Amino acid sequence: MTLTLEAAPQLIRVRPLLRVTGLHKRYGQTQAVRGVSFELYPGEVLGIVGESGSGKSTVLRLLNLEETPDGGRFELGETPDVFALTRQERRAVQVHQIGIVYQNPHLGLRLRSSASGNIAERLLSAGERRYGALREAASTSLAASEFPLARMDDPPLVLSGGMQQRVQLAKATALSPRLLLLDEPTTGLDVSVQARVLDTLRTMQRAHQVSMIVVSHDLGVIRTLADRVLVMRGGLVVERGLSDQVLDDPQHPYTQELVHAKL
Repeated sequence: MTLTLEAAPQLIRVRPLLRVTGLHKRYGQTQAVRGVSFELYPGEVLGIVGESGSGKSTVLRLLNLEETPDGGRFELGETPDVFALTRQERRAVQVHQIGIVYQNPHLGLRLRSSASGNIAERLLSAGERRYGALREAASTSLAASEFPLARMDDPPLVLSGGMQQRVQLAKATALSPRLLLLDEPTTGLDVSVQARVLDTLRTMQRAHQVSMIVVSHDLGVIRTLADRVLVMRGGLVVERGLSDQVLDDPQHPYTQELVHAKL
């Protein structure tokens, strides 16, 4: 029997989880982000690199709905433009679909509350009120981030930097978000602690196929975690591609300078 083109199996086209189009943000006279566009697919990790002031962290804050852009669209899943939602609707997206881990733990944690209390706070924002369920969910999330449960009632204020990042990670993933944002997640940590945190991130990403955007000035972190990379300078994306391709064979002069500076 001769197979016809019509009889051949059709390829399934995977839709992006996230699509950002023409993102702009200005602070006074400074254009922090200028026409940034990219896509992120389910289960993919996207790295964003660039020097301080390049706009990479501003992109993350905009996607976490902490700030309002001056222009652009943000499609997430079935929501055609998250920026166009009401404040209450944006809050629901932020709580249920997005998690974030900050470079500075004080931005993501209540340092004087217990580690488990920080996780419970996120669950409370989603409507959970039962103490037993809150306690169990906090324990599960902390264990998944490889946090020692014997210290789950300790406040982050007395924990090491690596443990604080694990509490942030547990809080960010407690509601199984579709999108996880990581802003310099290993900056300031000892090399051995960095390696353990990166191992935890890789394990969680593979186990749950969560989509991630990782902002870092550390190209080693990007090479370890990211499938693709965007290189930003002055608010613009100057190069993009597969991580190994961009980092091993950079084409833009700025990317070449960035990579060679880390050698």
